[in-house]
Order: sequence, then structure tokens, then C-alpha cells
Amino acid sequence: MTDAGQPASGDRLIVILVGAVASGKGTQAGILSQALEVPHLASGNLFRAAMEAGTTLGNEARRYIERGDLVPDEITIGMFMAELASPAAVRGAILDGFPRTVAQARALNESLAAQGERVSRVIFIDVPNEELVSRASGRWICPTCGTPYHLISEPPRVPGHCDVEGDELMQRDDDRPEVVRARLEHQVPPMLEVIDHYERQGVVDRVDGNRPIDDVSADILERFGVASAGN
Repeated sequence: MTDAGQPASGDRLIVILVGAVASGKGTQAGILSQALEVPHLASGNLFRAAMEAGTTLGNEARRYIERGDLVPDEITIGMFMAELASPAAVRGAILDGFPRTVAQARALNESLAAQGERVSRVIFIDVPNEELVSRASGRWICPTCGTPYHLISEPPRVPGHCDVEGDELMQRDDDRPEVVRARLEHQVPPMLEVIDHYERQGVVDRVDGNRPIDDVSADILERFGVASAGN
């Protein structure tokens, strides 16, 4: 620590949380962020905030997003590095949804190394693909009031109907089993390449995500020497 009580260069916790769709990554990122008292930086949120604020990077990202194109890596990395340079991230941050490819991971490593830092730890929430399909495809919603349900964890009292409105529930296209499987086929291979990249650096912790949320949280927090709320 510096005399001012702030972390010295290289002392910050730069944690990457990795997991496929429906792995619970976003939920665990929020829990870990609160426990470690560092910001949760999710790529989608950063894009929206930057575009709403009209920043230079936000305006550049908007041009690609509005055309339906992928935002170039240098813009995405610029957004994350800008957030990491903010006072809120003086102790570190949880990176969620980035890096998605080995090219992005290498670019992030280079950007951090330029300021004497590196990725501290990568938490990989590992869940079998068929369990991911079951989790995502079990999600249904009321078209009238928006109340969400899950056929396994939060089913409606009357099958197929909203407890509040009584209307027939609907399923978003993204949650249909065939769509979820297609998303996983596209998402998982580059994700595993990112894990392999960081495993060679010795910073990956694999966590069994095929358990209740509280158990997964307790496992992750233990790896940082933090007791879960239930302990």
C-alpha cells in the first residue's frame, strides 16, 4: 500500500469471471463485487453507459452496434481501461463478459502490463452444456405484467399461466432450447480458449457451477479468503 492508503501499482485485484449463458456468472459477479468492495464491470453495461453519456468511445461503439456489427476490440478494451482508471476501481474490479477471445485477452494483458499490472485471477464457473440448456429453456414470462418464472426453480402455481394475471406464459426466442444450443456452440469454444490462455499463466480457478447459488458463492468467496453471508 502507498502512504496515502491506496493500493500501489500491481496490488489491485483484477478478476475475470468466465461462464457460459445461464451459468450464473452475472449473479456471482455481483456477489463477489459486493464482498470484495470493487466494481462489477459488465461489457453490456459499459456500452450502454458510454453511449448514454455520449463519450468518444461510446459514440464510436454506437456506430458499430447500430449497424449490427461487433464492436472492435480496441474500443471495448478502451472502455474497460477507462473504468479501471476511475477512482471507484482503485482497489480493483470484477470483469464480466470480457475478454471473450484470446485476442482480447492478449490485448488486455498488454494494456495492464503497460501500467505494471496483470490479471490477478480468473474464476471459471463450469456448468455442463445440457444443464445450461435446461436452465435457460426453463425460463418463461408473463406477456402482460412481465413476471418471470422458471419451470424448475420458480414454477407458476397453475402450469403455463401467470400467478398474477392468469395469462398464458410465453418464452423469449433466445430461451428456446434450439436457440440456446446454437448460442453455446458459438460461445463455448472461444471461451475455453480464453480459459486455456489464462491457465498457462496459472491464474485460473475452476468452480463447479452445477450447484445451488449459495454453494457456488461460498466456494468462490473462500478462494478470496472471504466468508459467505451464511457462515
